[in-house]
Amino acid sequence: MKHALDVLVTLVGALLVAVGFNMFLIPHQLLSGGVSGIAMIIGYFTNWDISFLYFIFNLPLLFWGLIKLGRRFIIISVLSVLLTVWMMQIIPTSVVAKEPMLGAVFGGVLIGIGSGITLRIGGSTAGFDIVGSILTRRYDFPLGTVLSGLNGFVIFILGYYKQNWDLALFSMLAIFISGKVVDMIHISHVKVTAFIVTKQKEELLQRLMQIPRGVTLVKTEGAFTKQQHDMLMTVTTKYELVELRRIIKEVDPRAFVNIVETVGVLGEFRKHK
Repeated sequence: MKHALDVLVTLVGALLVAVGFNMFLIPHQLLSGGVSGIAMIIGYFTNWDISFLYFIFNLPLLFWGLIKLGRRFIIISVLSVLLTVWMMQIIPTSVVAKEPMLGAVFGGVLIGIGSGITLRIGGSTAGFDIVGSILTRRYDFPLGTVLSGLNGFVIFILGYYKQNWDLALFSMLAIFISGKVVDMIHISHVKVTAFIVTKQKEELLQRLMQIPRGVTLVKTEGAFTKQQHDMLMTVTTKYELVELRRIIKEVDPRAFVNIVETVGVLGEFRKHK
């Protein structure tokens, strides 16, 4: 069921991205930034198939992501790219919003939602999402902000070569909106602390170390029962909280878990897997 849900979310994410491209950005010759933006620029000037360029330019980034981010991340990302390319072939390139600003706004929202939900399940829509994911696992800042920064230079290319800064600014608006939407959905930079009281200490410790995050073992005593218990404390990200809950439910469904949002973390905190 988990794999089926991941495939369904990836499919929906790819659909939203393809609709954002073909119905809102491409008809107005706007850019989404990053790898897709580069593919769009070349497609606008050469009339080459943008979906094909999008696929080709993503290949080296997918390979880099396989090395840095792991197999599962790349499997979902490859599936997302293939589905996006396929849907761009079957979804007509037609004008939905006649005003470029509306195309930028709604295109940015759709692409942001599509990218965000794919990132949320542990994959990406490839492109600079992979670069941003690698950076945010090493440095602690929001992914959407990273993507906006990485995408900025593509906008200047459009403005310079087309000598149409209105299109460049509308494209920047689309990128900014999609970045903000991604940050609302993909919350890996937000930290939480989990306090887990369990009778399955050894097995749970073994599973938790696979995330991997540091775990502190605390001996506790129930105030009412006077029974001795083991409490595990770990700091993780809100994104990894989904995996943490799944592990706890599988190992010890009767465990008492208290999860609180963490204002800040000082000292050693592993930001990448």
